[in-house]
Amino acid sequence: MEQQVIINVTLGIISGGLGWVLKTIYDAVKSLEKEVHIDYVRKDDYKDDIHEIKEMLGAIFKRLDNKVDKR
Repeated sequence: MEQQVIINVTLGIISGGLGWVLKTIYDAVKSLEKEVHIDYVRKDDYKDDIHEIKEMLGAIFKRLDNKVDKR
């Protein structure tokens, strides 16, 4: 009977520790999910922004091409 009690106590301690670790991990994941807010960009908004950037870069390159002190 003594061996069975030792086994039961050992398994109980291991199960309790494992349960505590899993609960801690679960709580950490839940808190991270609350902190992370992902905002997606709509495709048409992205295209508009890229078009604006390309226009600005085009204007910059035109100005650079027209510089007088260019070699």
